[in-house]
Amino acid sequence: MIPLRDNVPARRFPIVTIALIAANVAVFFYQYLLMPETAQRTIFLYGLIPRELTSGIPIVPHPVPVGVTLVTSMFVHGGFFHVAGNMLYLWIFGDNVEDAMGHARFIFFYLLSGLAAAFSQVISGPNSAIPMVGASGAVSGILGAYFLLYPHARVLTLVTLGWFWRVVEIPALFVLGFWIVVQVLTGLLTVNFQGGGVAWFAHVGGFFAGMLLIPVFKRRTVPVRLLWR
Repeated sequence: MIPLRDNVPARRFPIVTIALIAANVAVFFYQYLLMPETAQRTIFLYGLIPRELTSGIPIVPHPVPVGVTLVTSMFVHGGFFHVAGNMLYLWIFGDNVEDAMGHARFIFFYLLSGLAAAFSQVISGPNSAIPMVGASGAVSGILGAYFLLYPHARVLTLVTLGWFWRVVEIPALFVLGFWIVVQVLTGLLTVNFQGGGVAWFAHVGGFFAGMLLIPVFKRRTVPVRLLWR
């Protein structure tokens, strides 16, 4: 399922969401303009390598302290579809979560969700030498917050099954519920796989961090919805 848009209009201009999208896209185009070898090297220079964080010993010389890669890794992506997918989710769901928090709180919420996602991935594979990059952990936090704030919103979704495809409106409860179940199950199935790929536990950690953080960061006047109503 690929979400296309939701039916919840933002009451305020989502300047932080747009700025985050612009920053991620700008970094990606910077990578794209580099020579292929140099672009690949930026992933190792600014990505989060779990073994470095747990051992304190850099595998490669970084232009920033190893701890700072917890943040820089959120803005580096591995390819066009990687950044495009993350920015699509950020665009659809980020404006409403920003609206529910306010601009300043949303920035801190985004970064904290990303940090929680990063640590979740490190815990799942502390000896991994594969760099983790992408905004998906922080975006997962936004999905977790949206899941509690707007579970009954309608999300226009592209549903595909082989050659069959259809665009339908589905409650956010089911779209995001299906998404997190897939992340958890796939993460558990690939827990012993040491190759590259998707940081499933970063998604899971970010999502549940977003759910836990939303009562702290949302405006007092914004209710948390009951999922079953």
